[in-house]
Amino acid sequence: MHIAIDPATTAGLVTREVRTGERDGEPTRIAVARRRYDAERADVWDAVTTAERLPRWFAPVTGELRLGGRYQIEGNASGTVESCVAPESFGISWEFGGGTSWVTVSLTEADGGTVLELTHESVVDPEFWTRFGPGAVGVGWDLTLMGLGLHLTTGEESDPAEAERWSVGPQGKEFVRAAADDWARAAIADGDDEAAARAAADATLAFYTTPPEA
Repeated sequence: MHIAIDPATTAGLVTREVRTGERDGEPTRIAVARRRYDAERADVWDAVTTAERLPRWFAPVTGELRLGGRYQIEGNASGTVESCVAPESFGISWEFGGGTSWVTVSLTEADGGTVLELTHESVVDPEFWTRFGPGAVGVGWDLTLMGLGLHLTTGEESDPAEAERWSVGPQGKEFVRAAADDWARAAIADGDDEAAARAAADATLAFYTTPPEA
């Protein structure tokens, strides 16, 4: 798939919010991303839940993609499907790097299309949050939602190598800059120090756009 988008405009299709929460008595931070797609809800649900279609825009996912089932994303997280109400929403545990967080995806019909809302709730290490802020997980989901949009529009399969090259090129940097800055704005709205949030956005930009060999 050739990535032909306007980076800033595409980043602006996502509405971002940061919330403070609590899970099992521990404080959490919740990154919320919403984007509307010009596609029927059944089509979006199929794209985000079926093993045959997920590799076409996201990554290969193995396991039992059903309530109570275990899943594994190739080269990424694993976890359990904790809730599923088709075609409205599902929730999963997100086990990665020795920690567990929680992701919920909900789909709502709106204006002839579908609004996808993704929430990622984490018990965050304060030092890690100070360094990267919500963009650490948020920008990764921004890139994922962009890939879903390209797939729903074109029906084509993504090329991981091309996507990686794009992400560290001029357009990718413009996209990540816009997304990281908006995550900083959302964190400030939730009470974070403005200077610290802006510095975390800069660190997030560097993390996502520095070539692996650098």
